[in-house]
Amino acid sequence: MPQVLFLWMLFGALCSLGKTMSREEKHRLRNQVVEMFDHAYQNYMDHAYPADELMPLTCRGRVRGLEPSRGDIDDALGKFSLTLIDTLDTLVLLNKTTEFEAAVRRVLSDVRLDNDIVVSVFETNIRVLGGLLGGHSMAVMLKEGGQHMQWYQDELLHMAKDIGLRLLPAFNTSSGLPYPRVNLKYGVRGPETRTGTETDTCTACAGTIILEFAALSRFTGDPVFEAHARRALDFLWEKRQRNSNLVGTTINIHSGEWVRRDSGVGAGIDSYYEYLLKAYILLGDDLFLQRFNIHYASIMKYISQPPLLLDVHIHKPLLPARTWMDSLLAFFPGLQVLKGDIRPAIETHEMLYQVTKKHNFLPEAFTTDFRVHWAQHPLRPEFAESTYFLYKATGDPYYLEAGRTILDNLNRFARVPCGFAAMKDVRTGSHEDRMDSFFLAEMFKYLFLLFAEGEDLPFDVEDYVFTTEAHLLPLSLSTAPHSPSVPVNRTSEEELDDSNFDWTCPNTRLLFPDPAFPRNLRDPIRSVIDKSCPRPTPYREPGMGRPPLRAQDFMANNLEHLELLRRMGVSLIHLKDGRVQLVQHATQAVSAVAAEDGVRFMQEMMELSSQQQKEQLPPRAIQIVSHPFFGRVVLTAGPAQFGTDLSKSSTGVRGFVTVAEPYSGCTEITNAEYIQGRIALLQRGQCMFAEKARHIQKAGAIGGIVIDDNEGSSSDTAPLFQMAGDGRSTDDITLPLLFLFHKEGNILLEALKEYREVEVLLSDKARDRAAIFKGKPLPGSLIEGSVEAQEAEEDCLTEATTPTSFEPIGQSQMSTLELDESAPEEVASSQEEVSPVDEDTSPAEEVSAPREEASPVEAEANLSQPEEERDSERREEPEVPGSTDSSNQSVDELLADWQEDLEAFQQMEKDEL
Repeated sequence: MPQVLFLWMLFGALCSLGKTMSREEKHRLRNQVVEMFDHAYQNYMDHAYPADELMPLTCRGRVRGLEPSRGDIDDALGKFSLTLIDTLDTLVLLNKTTEFEAAVRRVLSDVRLDNDIVVSVFETNIRVLGGLLGGHSMAVMLKEGGQHMQWYQDELLHMAKDIGLRLLPAFNTSSGLPYPRVNLKYGVRGPETRTGTETDTCTACAGTIILEFAALSRFTGDPVFEAHARRALDFLWEKRQRNSNLVGTTINIHSGEWVRRDSGVGAGIDSYYEYLLKAYILLGDDLFLQRFNIHYASIMKYISQPPLLLDVHIHKPLLPARTWMDSLLAFFPGLQVLKGDIRPAIETHEMLYQVTKKHNFLPEAFTTDFRVHWAQHPLRPEFAESTYFLYKATGDPYYLEAGRTILDNLNRFARVPCGFAAMKDVRTGSHEDRMDSFFLAEMFKYLFLLFAEGEDLPFDVEDYVFTTEAHLLPLSLSTAPHSPSVPVNRTSEEELDDSNFDWTCPNTRLLFPDPAFPRNLRDPIRSVIDKSCPRPTPYREPGMGRPPLRAQDFMANNLEHLELLRRMGVSLIHLKDGRVQLVQHATQAVSAVAAEDGVRFMQEMMELSSQQQKEQLPPRAIQIVSHPFFGRVVLTAGPAQFGTDLSKSSTGVRGFVTVAEPYSGCTEITNAEYIQGRIALLQRGQCMFAEKARHIQKAGAIGGIVIDDNEGSSSDTAPLFQMAGDGRSTDDITLPLLFLFHKEGNILLEALKEYREVEVLLSDKARDRAAIFKGKPLPGSLIEGSVEAQEAEEDCLTEATTPTSFEPIGQSQMSTLELDESAPEEVASSQEEVSPVDEDTSPAEEVSAPREEASPVEAEANLSQPEEERDSERREEPEVPGSTDSSNQSVDELLADWQEDLEAFQQMEKDEL
């Protein structure tokens, strides 16, 4: 009794540390979640069904083959009303039993699973098979309650077995690993299947099958599904790297060779680890827990660098594979809660929360110093998932506030009249015309559970396990009859001896000896991103003295400097793109002391490069605010290093656009009477940007937009572009000048051609429509809760606490660094591409000049040529705006085309699929 009393007192003290949320406030937020779900679901049903997904910007359904291909992302679409199937059990959890019954009837009457279409095995398993099984579980539960679904006769289960049988041909490989794709009608092999030639699949793709297939076997009594899923998991376990006990990201399904040997907990591997632990929870087989524990120990030894989770190489796990993280790893704190390892879960979640508060959403990928690496955000639910599990584990009201932040940001920045739109760029607030099915399947489940009380739930969620798509499978399946013929490939007892692992949940007293424990873990992490953080002086070993050459003094064309580098074992290699690469071989230094000086020089160069990158300006936004756009179209624009700083303007610059004459803006403007008081449109080329700005400023313009003359260029596929000055003072330029790539510029030009008068807002990021129109009646639905001005972005980063893989190296080691030869003062190296030079050589560290965010000199001057020379090689006279090949396209067509070219984002999706 005293122990129980102590735990209750401890729980109360822990909760009192944060500002408690009233029951009424939780009730209000719970209702807000339901309203948001209704907004998304009803718009799908009204505008998209029976299509697989909703396109919320154009208010229509996405039908594969009718819309421009998005590559591998479209492999989730099979013309089987994906969003409806994925949403079935969400309807029940949110107490929408009438809607659930109607949805089940629609699925049974409308959905066909025998379409001649090639789909992803992974996505079809977790979304369609998982959705049907979750729906079946809910239907059985409701039927047993005696009030709903009394007519139900396992129809969803029959459909689940149908789709399971259609996926089985993919497992017909010598290894047991499935092909990544299958034709729903014809299977894998044969010319009519249009698949079966692939050789590689991701670890998560092959290892995220067991929950759905085992549940299907237990529900139907047919062991074939569970047997195939177990065989695939057994093969992955056998192919793990035996020294590190890690798995790679991509594997050859025939030979079992690792194609990509980087290992982490994000894209490509994530749900493999999740399913090992959850397979133990669902099926009760100790083998899965043993394997998970062995993997988890290696993850915490090599990958986890709290609060960061950084990929490593499976054969050299002390060698980082990259220094950026992807957003899919946000599920991992929730998995750590299930494991019972709360401390690192709190730390990593806090890091993710601070990145979310800095950028409004988790970017698809971000660097170790929390800058954007890939700017998209397709409304992923993993952060909400971990927030829910941490609140459930700790009862800390802090996580309720984190959930409120998620809700507010979704309503302020992603909500549109026809649903919720994915973020094309979290920095500018621009949208993408997609609302993936997982948004309805997962996001609203976790947010509803976060704010709901026990009496709000129609069933006890403790009786179910969540799949990776948040579908609900009953734990009673662990006792369901299943065939003993299911093979269990058990390894030797010595290898799986994990007697040191805990088999029970941890004691709360040990986790929280101090009621301030969670807060004490969060505060240091918050300071990493907070602007108030301290900046300690860099550490130097006592007695080592001052190195003979400082990184900030280095000049690539200085012979004396090159000789000093040679003595330190650092050589200089000229690259084809105009940069130089610094490579250090410690064994080539003239002495051990010189080798240490070389290490210190390389460390300084990395720090200097990182600091100079942080001085890069973020992208700006051009928002079309006139009819018929009314602020819904946001174009990502590059900033200028001169003129008005839009980040310091609370209102931005708003005005109508007019094409300057001459279009190049390189001589005095001849249509000044039309330019005065307006924003001038200019074409890139023939002179410096500053010269263009001076000419339109003299003509009375209030701003300028320079459009790239490189046809086909886009902000999706090209690095951030910053316009540099002309080498002399630009203090006389007082208007803002922004840069648009060709595709985005064409959208603006076509809008001007079609509507004559086009008004835009130039700002640091997209503004709420309510803020743009300042209380005036708006033509269309307002975004709820968006009238507050957005808080200024915190941009302080603490270098001293940013992890670096650059350790003092021995005589057999070497390190490399790339930089721009033409402008050594603009060194643009980055930690984001630290990678080994070659696995067969000695351990190495490389830092490459990034192409993601080019330095001003590199971006505008093409590394070594002055702009006048580069642009003079293009053309003598600019083309008339709108006279390109795309001039006969409508604005809608251009916008649709603009959504296609997402190469970086698609590469991320390919890694996952």
